[in-house]
Amino acid sequence: MEQLTYYDRFKIPIGVSNRHVHVSREDLDVLYGKGYDLTKKSDLGQPGQFAAEETVTVRGPKGEFKGVRILGPIRPESQVEISLADGFKLGVRAPITESGHLDGTPGLTLIGPKGTVEMPQGTIVALRHIHMTPADAERMGVKDKDIVDVETFGEREGVLGNVLVRVSDKFALEMHVDMDEANACSLKNKDYVVIAKR
Repeated sequence: MEQLTYYDRFKIPIGVSNRHVHVSREDLDVLYGKGYDLTKKSDLGQPGQFAAEETVTVRGPKGEFKGVRILGPIRPESQVEISLADGFKLGVRAPITESGHLDGTPGLTLIGPKGTVEMPQGTIVALRHIHMTPADAERMGVKDKDIVDVETFGEREGVLGNVLVRVSDKFALEMHVDMDEANACSLKNKDYVVIAKR
């Protein structure tokens, strides 16, 4: 009963991120035409974030992925988020790092219906992380930039270490993992995990 109570109180929903692209205004103008606006396909778990109808081809030195979804809104700098397995196919060694930490990362080619962008940098494997509000952080006894362990459940239950906590009143409670991590732990969208007891 104590374990159930802890689980119910501290459970965190999962959001599984497939490979995707964030684009700058300048790059969207090249890919889809001057002044083009992204078309919302569906809302994502974080407030104001959405999957767009628009897609691009992402090409690397060894291979490419067609139909890679653009996520909105527009960002100051374009960024491609892939899994480690994706990197093998593309032929790039993307670092595992926080979103937006792009210095020294490899570039890729983005191909849209109107043009092509040669990204000088911007390819990452996103460090697994939890978005939460200040109220969530207080309830769970953590703070922004903490690194925690997370317990998963089910047939492939386990513990995921090195999980970054990100706290903001602009966030909604959700842990983000990529496809490699989701498959390893048999996780899907809306499954729940908890921060492991210390």
